[in-house]
Amino acid sequence: MNAAGGRPIIGTGAVAAIGGSPAEIFESLCAGKSGLAPMRGFDRSFYTGDRLFEIDNRDGGDVPGRATAFLLDAITQALAEAGMDEQLGDIPVLVGTGLRELRSVELWARDGVPMSPGRLHFGTALRERFGATNTHTFSNACSASIYALALGTDLLASGAAETVVVAGVDAITESMVGMADRLQSVAPDTVRPFDRNRRGTVLGEGASAIVLRRNENPGERCLGRVRGVAVNCDAHHATAPAPANIATAIREAHERAGTAPEDIDLVMLHGTGTHANDAAEAEAMRTVFGAAPEKTLMTAMKSMTGHTSGASGVHSLIVALRAMTQSVVPPTIGLDDPIDDAAGFRVVRNSPEAANLALAQVNAFGFGGINAVAIVAAQR
Repeated sequence: MNAAGGRPIIGTGAVAAIGGSPAEIFESLCAGKSGLAPMRGFDRSFYTGDRLFEIDNRDGGDVPGRATAFLLDAITQALAEAGMDEQLGDIPVLVGTGLRELRSVELWARDGVPMSPGRLHFGTALRERFGATNTHTFSNACSASIYALALGTDLLASGAAETVVVAGVDAITESMVGMADRLQSVAPDTVRPFDRNRRGTVLGEGASAIVLRRNENPGERCLGRVRGVAVNCDAHHATAPAPANIATAIREAHERAGTAPEDIDLVMLHGTGTHANDAAEAEAMRTVFGAAPEKTLMTAMKSMTGHTSGASGVHSLIVALRAMTQSVVPPTIGLDDPIDDAAGFRVVRNSPEAANLALAQVNAFGFGGINAVAIVAAQR
């Protein structure tokens, strides 16, 4: 952390099923607009569930390289908002993802669609598009982009970099659709975070990116600040999260940020809509915040974007920045009957809520006990 209270965020970019920019995504969230639609890239007759949160940029069947295209789009947006030259050189670009370009591999293996091994690594396209020579990819499940953020802030704090680009991306793969379809014997009608009648998660896709500085440059626009990031990997179970270790990550994020739970105005919940994850996150939040926090508003954007996996953490961070700037919290949709552990939480439901917001917490938790939490501050 620097003397000004965190690392300045000077640019953002994002794409998702509900919009092609941070502004469009936030507007859709506030309007309660869901990106859920009949699946476009796969044969629906193969699966029990037939709806996904896909980005509608295809005519007919699936095509290779979509994850890479999403990533380049989000980074281009972030650099433009930051007013930066697109030739990045040795500025670190840190990308969190669940599956990289696995969908391209599936198309190559099944249909013979040409695929170069070098295209599996985002670094190839980042070097071609942005001249980026210092790129790193982290495959840390659903918390990957906040893990990337943790390393990015460490690089800034140590003086190893003056500027970093942090991003997350995932495109839906047929293997993941197949696994989810077999695991969830009753197909979810939608994503219902923390609802008693939730049936599981539904996959989404997209990318998110932010540009951070070590210190704020004179005359440069600051959108907000990263105050602290904490990560842990408890390896408790392949899929079942451990509430105590999630709580540990939350507490450490506050310690690093110099904040306390009672300071937080908004929590961007991980909120996958699965039985295990929602229950564990709610228990961890009760442990740290208490059963009925008086001040803290909460929301879960996956109810409208689906689970965007590696992109989801920075997606939530960008939405938190916009919520603090515009003094409004987007709602969680599909939450009609809260589970007992979340009954005392002030989750914004059905319509947006106006609020004066200065500090936000972003939750991101993945398979294998990969937990990540970030604390971000509004620019005042």
